[in-house]
Amino acid sequence: MVTMASQRDGYPFDGPSPYPAAEIARAWERERPGTPTDSIEIVTPLWRLAKLFADDRRRLLADLGVDPATLDLLSVLRRAGSPYEVSTRELSRRTLVTAGAISQRVARAEDAGLVTRRTADDGTRAVLVTLTEAGHDLIERTVDQVLTRESELVASIPPANREQLAGQLQDLLDQVGQIARKPSSGV
Repeated sequence: MVTMASQRDGYPFDGPSPYPAAEIARAWERERPGTPTDSIEIVTPLWRLAKLFADDRRRLLADLGVDPATLDLLSVLRRAGSPYEVSTRELSRRTLVTAGAISQRVARAEDAGLVTRRTADDGTRAVLVTLTEAGHDLIERTVDQVLTRESELVASIPPANREQLAGQLQDLLDQVGQIARKPSSGV
């Protein structure tokens, strides 16, 4: 049931689901016998979780004055270790966005004084992006708050189950990644 508070917040997924995945699957089975519904109880909760996690992170980052794309960029640079420098090609690979999107992210972060960019000294045309002191300070202030909040969101899962779930999710991600590259057999 969507509450008035969740409607007011604009986040209707804050409360219990008005349409549990099992109910959705049963309705499709009733209305379209023979239609495959075995994925619904997995995919639907994953979509809802992805939305809940993304919305929560966006709210937190807005409070911290950082957008998700900038956090992603600065996080990759910070995790690279000193001297916190990564090529734009590697940034694109690690963030799973296009070279054009990386170029835009880097330009915005550079304008904000969070990164610098330069051409590699090795004679290639590679562009290297480096975290500035201001960028380093921002990611240091932000990362603990983001990861603490995400830990709160999964705190109801016992530690042993978290490890098992993480493994299962990685397996699913790997398998879906392979299958999603191929044309659908149902089309």
